Amino acid sequence: MHACSLYNSLFLPLSLCARKHTSVNNPRRENQSNVPLMQRKTMDFTLFCIALLLLATMSPVDCCPPSDRAALLAFKAALHEPYLGIFNSWTGDDCCHNWYGVSCEAETRRVADINLRGESEDPIFERAKRPGYMTGTISSAVCRLKRLTSLTVADWKGITGEIPSCITTIPFLRVLDLIGNRLSGEISANIGKLHRLTVLNVADNMITGEIPQSLTNLSSLMHLDMRNNRISGPLPREFGRMRMLSRALLSGNRITGSVPDSVSDIYRLADLDLSFNQLSGPIPVSLGKMAVLATLNLDSNKISGPIPQTLINSAVSNLNLSRNALQGTIPDVFGPRSYFTALDLSYNSLHGPIPRSISSASFIGHMDLSHNHLCGRIPSGPPFDHLEASSFVYNDCLCGKPLKAC
Repeated sequence: MHACSLYNSLFLPLSLCARKHTSVNNPRRENQSNVPLMQRKTMDFTLFCIALLLLATMSPVDCCPPSDRAALLAFKAALHEPYLGIFNSWTGDDCCHNWYGVSCEAETRRVADINLRGESEDPIFERAKRPGYMTGTISSAVCRLKRLTSLTVADWKGITGEIPSCITTIPFLRVLDLIGNRLSGEISANIGKLHRLTVLNVADNMITGEIPQSLTNLSSLMHLDMRNNRISGPLPREFGRMRMLSRALLSGNRITGSVPDSVSDIYRLADLDLSFNQLSGPIPVSLGKMAVLATLNLDSNKISGPIPQTLINSAVSNLNLSRNALQGTIPDVFGPRSYFTALDLSYNSLHGPIPRSISSASFIGHMDLSHNHLCGRIPSGPPFDHLEASSFVYNDCLCGKPLKAC
């Protein structure tokens, strides 16, 4: 008999041993005359259970427990995938062996990973010559997999319903990736209980509600992606408590309020994208003092006030502040530390001349200053000699190459 089948065949008798042990050890009072007989039965039953236990212990456990298998089958039952047949392999007793997208711990054989991606280079997609499409919901049965470390159900486009709130009770969960579905509802207020979580990706769904305050308890979180949902309300004031965060992507929502000053406490943060929201107030000066922040996208908000000088000589190389309500002049503090692959300040209310110090920047690849109230002669030399007129149009009175002569 296959070791997995043997293990599963022993599971039911062992459970019966546990339930019947009490009844055999406690004969009714009216059967006192049969006590010696009952004692012999008790001894025989006990020896039987001991033998079963030894057999189960000696048998190599190379399959998942029946409880994990049952949870996976309940998870599968809530989903419908009509084209690729990815669940066709979910048969047999051993869910650790050749079940598509399922991985188990080597020693315990408990289910550790569920990795189901609707866009993949896996041969199953190449044979079908189409991306995946799946409908249904994410069953709360997945929460019974208490050794689960990674749950990825991504880019299936048709999965609806809410994220089961019991997800926050999976103690070892490190990766929760549900990008590219049609999930709705709110992020659980208890999300902060997932202390081991390093990746939280719910982008491209229909999530509503506010960002829970408890999110800031995720001290191990490194990648946060909530782009393109319907999330509203302010960013948590203590956002900066997530000190391990390297990417925070929250664009395309309805987030209001201001950018919290505490963001600058995230010393590992390299990519901050808050574009296409409803943020207001000034840009924190402290953002320009962050050591590794390379990409800062705050475009398409309602941010006002001046451009902090600290951003001009910072680690930021991709800076997009376009389509806001920024005022004042462009800081004339460019220098050798100013390195921009892209600098977009268009569609604001900036006035005054274009700073001559821009020519001192070590590199500026793309720059867009259009749709402001700038005035004066466009400086010559790099980077201006490779920029097109579209970078300067719709200002008050700019002149000089590549625009008309002054």
